[in-house]
Amino acid sequence: MLSIFQRFMSATSLVSRIVIGIVLAVVLVLISPETAKQVGILGTIFVNALKATAPILVFFLVMSAIANRQRGMQTNIRPVLGLYLVGTLAAAFTAVIVSFAFPTELVLESGDVAITPPEGLGQVLATLISNMVANPITAITEANYVGILVWAIALGISLHHAGETTRQALGDVSDAVSQVIRWVIQLAPIGIFGLLSNTLAHTGFAAMAGYSQLLMVIVGSMIFVALVINPALVWFMTRSNPYPLVIRCLRESGVTAFFTRSSAANIPVNMQLCKDMKLDENIYSVSIPLGATINMAGAAITVTVLTLAAAHTLGIQVDLGTAVLLSVVAAVSACGASGVAGGSLLLIPLACHLFGIDQSIAMQVVSVGFIISVVQDSAETALNSSTDVVFTAAASQRDGE
Repeated sequence: MLSIFQRFMSATSLVSRIVIGIVLAVVLVLISPETAKQVGILGTIFVNALKATAPILVFFLVMSAIANRQRGMQTNIRPVLGLYLVGTLAAAFTAVIVSFAFPTELVLESGDVAITPPEGLGQVLATLISNMVANPITAITEANYVGILVWAIALGISLHHAGETTRQALGDVSDAVSQVIRWVIQLAPIGIFGLLSNTLAHTGFAAMAGYSQLLMVIVGSMIFVALVINPALVWFMTRSNPYPLVIRCLRESGVTAFFTRSSAANIPVNMQLCKDMKLDENIYSVSIPLGATINMAGAAITVTVLTLAAAHTLGIQVDLGTAVLLSVVAAVSACGASGVAGGSLLLIPLACHLFGIDQSIAMQVVSVGFIISVVQDSAETALNSSTDVVFTAAASQRDGE
């Protein structure tokens, strides 16, 4: 029996096994919804395992990559950062255009939401700065990736001048953590089976029927960014056909991100994909965790679409200048979404403030966001996470790496 299992694992790709897990989840929900709810624990264990290992992986991988980097070696981080910024802004502009083309009205009847949104853009930026100087132990235990990156970079620079033995030992620890991550990733089909079974058994898609147009605008904007905007940026960087790279990243990174709904949990998956693509570890060891923090095209789309939907519902006329300002605010705020409890939805009141929308109304819009989050958040995470690898690979290919 064990040999049959081993042959199956070696003969099928991870993506193929994930597809099998998805099919089995749908079948289980149709046969026994109660059993499907119970197997949800498998998905919880998988996501928790990824979240537990990701902070340690990022800390040691970034620190080791910088400490062992050869003097004078180019890391191409600046082009990746440029792509992150341009991509997020382009996503927000796309959301504005699609929202104008397909104006959406909301049913604002939701109850109060027991969360506290940021009071302004300054508070979002203040949160980011606070996270940068957090205690390193606290940063790792609380998965504060901004703090983890700052400490890993600082220690890596300091250890760059350490002895060969010290730097080799650091590299060995990094390799060991990476191996553990690879073992965890092999559990993805089982984890996704549990996640999807539990989600379909509890909610299905009936709750989203009343918000079909809103979902179409949000998800449609994300698909346009993934299949048009991102390929255009990749072509601009590489002057080669971008779609093989884009499709591979959507298939191998976007699928797992869609079901885990966590950019942090998908960091190990992206790291492994970059390694499989033979990208420079000096680049992706920094750009991937950084992208999980600041590359938020999906979040920018969510904030922009829901805010403009609220304005349209209330009969507020939005001129082009204000819409452009909204795009910039959404893009900048989205970069800080990971540092604010509640993620991108919590930034909607901040954007609504641009149009003078009352806080109580804005929080109802947030409630609508939570209702559609089963689909919206999954698609948002898939776009955000897969784009991290797309842009990292594009920057590497530009210089023939």
